[in-house]
Amino acid sequence: MHLREGIQTHSTVLQRYRHLTQTGAVSDDAAQRDVAAALDRVIDEICNKRIARKSSSLGWLFAKRTALAPVKGLYIHGGVGRGKTMLMDMFFELVPVRRKRRVHFNAFMSDVHDRIQKQRQARKDGTTKEDDPIPPVAKLMADEAWVVCFDEFSVTDIADAMILSRLFSALFSHGVVLVATSNVAPDDLYRDGLNRQLFLPFITLLSRQTEVLTINAGRDYRLDKFNHVPVYLTPLGTETDLQMNAAWDAIAKGVPAAATEITLKGRKIQVPMAAGKAARFSFAALCEQPHGARDFLAIADRFATLMIDAVPVLDETRRSATKRFILLIDTVYDRSMRLIMSADVVPELLYEGRNGTTEAFEFDRTVSRLKEMQSKDWLDAWDTHHKKIDQPQV
Repeated sequence: MHLREGIQTHSTVLQRYRHLTQTGAVSDDAAQRDVAAALDRVIDEICNKRIARKSSSLGWLFAKRTALAPVKGLYIHGGVGRGKTMLMDMFFELVPVRRKRRVHFNAFMSDVHDRIQKQRQARKDGTTKEDDPIPPVAKLMADEAWVVCFDEFSVTDIADAMILSRLFSALFSHGVVLVATSNVAPDDLYRDGLNRQLFLPFITLLSRQTEVLTINAGRDYRLDKFNHVPVYLTPLGTETDLQMNAAWDAIAKGVPAAATEITLKGRKIQVPMAAGKAARFSFAALCEQPHGARDFLAIADRFATLMIDAVPVLDETRRSATKRFILLIDTVYDRSMRLIMSADVVPELLYEGRNGTTEAFEFDRTVSRLKEMQSKDWLDAWDTHHKKIDQPQV
């Protein structure tokens, strides 16, 4: 839910939230009010720290400087559709800091890996003497943004898990303040992951540097405005295939479809069918191939509409494909794409894996997002946006 336009400006998150409830834009929710108040606490501490920092610059006139206490961030976790992202976006708009960054966690980690690789290459080229790439990468990122907002904090990749503790220890040492949303509590991050014991120091660090707040289970507000249109087709079969082909013809608008490829870091991402700003893949081509976050981001950067054919029922026997599908839907949602897909069953039945696994936790979010992306509101917003950007420039 994006609330950036047409909202009265207020000085606090709680005041803005109350304005939305009073105007009927959102329903009043006690758990959301608690999160809003906690976000205001972070803003207040940031403002007080900035004032103290300015005052300390004159400390040489009166007394020696004193160390400034670090600002404790916020880690907000809870069920899907509970307004976590909406509240964090309010915080991001209101926090009076120029050097701030709001980013999906997967995109952030792709950026981190790119920077680490560049730092290692610079060491090989002799342009730096730093053997360890993490300290200079963390310093540069902290210089660029000292308030960082993560949406959908989730760790499934071992490469991410292995560097998070050292990376964030360095970021926090530079005064970075973290505000994050997640579907899972810190103790459930990277659950069942390979070598998880090496990840546990990061959980301890996260709990020390942020206030952990639960926005407890309740109403999924994404479901309130659903008015479904046929963009999620089931069950698989001849009739569904015909509907998918008809949808593709309507999207292509006469533009000849052809295979293409996206060049990414010296390799090629194969796109089986593309026409204009639309791409069509099978589930197998996207999720049963070794694609990662940066691949899906590259696809989202190139295309506005994504069609996915033949999504099967998922379980532990397709664990890698399930992880990629979750990551793909996160990317499509975060980039506000139009998604049209065919699947064996409805979203609620797509995952049959064992409860309590990381995938089971995360698939609740996937189901909610698949539903929201079928809504008339979602598709109307997509259509309005693309009508604006497709207008000829005068």
